Amino acid sequence: MRVYRPICPQVNYKAHEEELFGLTEDSAPVQTFKQHEFECLNLNITCPANATPGSNYPVMFFIHGGGNRGSGSSWLYDGGAFVQRSIMVEKPVIIVTINYRLGLLGFAASPALRDDNHLTGDTGVGNYGLRDQRKALEWVYNYISDFGGDPMNITLFGLSTGAADILCHMHSTANETRPLFQRAIVQSPALELDIPNVSSAGWQFSKLMSTFQARSVEDLRAIPVEKLVAYAPHIRAVDDGLFFSKGWHEALYPEESCLHGHSDVPELQALSLHLKSHTRISSHSRSRSRARHNHSINLYNHPPHLQPMMIGDCGAESLQWSNAASLWTAPGVVRRIRAICQSLSKSSALLRAYDISSHTPADELPERVLELINDARFAWPTDCVAETAKRARSGHGVWRYVFDQESPSRGVPHHAVDLLYLFDNIPLSVPAAATPPSSFSPHLSSPCDSPSAYSPPDTPDMSYGSDSDSDGVDFGFGFDGAEDDGWGAPIVDEWTYTRVRNTVQERWLAFAYGDAPWSADKVYVFGPEGEVGERSMGIFRGRRRFGAWKEALEPLGMYLAQKVGLELSNGPPMGSRA
Repeated sequence: MRVYRPICPQVNYKAHEEELFGLTEDSAPVQTFKQHEFECLNLNITCPANATPGSNYPVMFFIHGGGNRGSGSSWLYDGGAFVQRSIMVEKPVIIVTINYRLGLLGFAASPALRDDNHLTGDTGVGNYGLRDQRKALEWVYNYISDFGGDPMNITLFGLSTGAADILCHMHSTANETRPLFQRAIVQSPALELDIPNVSSAGWQFSKLMSTFQARSVEDLRAIPVEKLVAYAPHIRAVDDGLFFSKGWHEALYPEESCLHGHSDVPELQALSLHLKSHTRISSHSRSRSRARHNHSINLYNHPPHLQPMMIGDCGAESLQWSNAASLWTAPGVVRRIRAICQSLSKSSALLRAYDISSHTPADELPERVLELINDARFAWPTDCVAETAKRARSGHGVWRYVFDQESPSRGVPHHAVDLLYLFDNIPLSVPAAATPPSSFSPHLSSPCDSPSAYSPPDTPDMSYGSDSDSDGVDFGFGFDGAEDDGWGAPIVDEWTYTRVRNTVQERWLAFAYGDAPWSADKVYVFGPEGEVGERSMGIFRGRRRFGAWKEALEPLGMYLAQKVGLELSNGPPMGSRA
């Protein structure tokens, strides 16, 4: 029986991904975690049964998302299936997941807190959750050899706010001066509108103190943690003048257009430990004299802090805000966008690019609003970060992917659906595999065969989208799951699920072993309908709304574009809802 240590206190704990996947209470394993403010910094390790101190397996270090909630101990992130798959393909790895402080406990910042920290000899303020992650990474670096891991070959991977945290670490002073990981996989990063300085972040802290009628930091500490976490503003990183390295802002929020850069050529306290393994691992001494073999391959001669990176997004990230989108009226959307843009020409270009006007039919408006939210909050910022990182690495060391494979339960590639295929822990009810198209797998003998050997050729007629800057693939943002295409065939069956699952796991593992996961001048596609393989940048442009990005989002700029996405995903004021 597995016994998990406490997690960070939070309200109504339920993994964000469970909601996204549409899992009911009877379809998800029941987990009850103790919550503790001071004993929540724990990590979980999953390793092959034959791991020994001399194995030197690559380490994959996962940072969970979910904003103010979530836990690396969730059954969703159990590394067992992934590690078993790594053994099958002869690329065994060790998976580490962590718990860290969230919400106010992990990211509160203000001048008052900074002064209070200074009195105790602590430098900086805020970013406690990020510092927890770094401390866990230091622990892994120092001790993972005892469990068969290679401390010189660590890959960070994470999704949503976890992916955004990885970007923070990549642009941190600590990473610049003492990098502890060799590469990173950034999955659908939920970037902030902007990372505030301490003074700007202080208004939320002042509001908190006013809410609880606290006159000092000590008064606030006396309030039960259950009450504090119930007050849950969305706060993450803060620029305290110490955590981030010089030039971090330009790297995360590029001033010049990322589209112009597109090219088809590459240019703290102790941590508790819970060990999970397929069989018991015998105890052994923690000798620091053990030999370390470096599996990591530096594909390009970059400074160590400019780690190689895989980065991508899902096709329908904004489905999670479908309820808010359905509450808008067409005139309300137009008024809000004009108020944010403060420019008739820019707001008109944005409304035109997404085919929104005061007369947009009510049954068509939600889908168009979701497309705008999707691009403003995820697709375009992700691409901007990828292009900026590529330029910083002289055109090398960045691999772009798009995850357009549908969720078996929802029928669209919603936010976090790639975790479903990567960890392979979700209880699924998918039909048996139909006979796969002969053009996809002429030699397929079993749905469990590795799909990477029979990826379809890179030809336009085999791919979704075209070699143009036209609108992207229409996923329909259907709220009721998969739709009947007229042939009675399901969108996801056993064969398509297995094909995409195997491919995404194998690409992630190849990268963890220091190999190029695919050609750097290509984009890798996962889905829809089981499609996998490298595609040209022209195909990539057809997968996403590049035309709208260039026409409307680029002139607006990153900050205002994300503000539009945030405002629309919050829904309209109560008095103006549809």
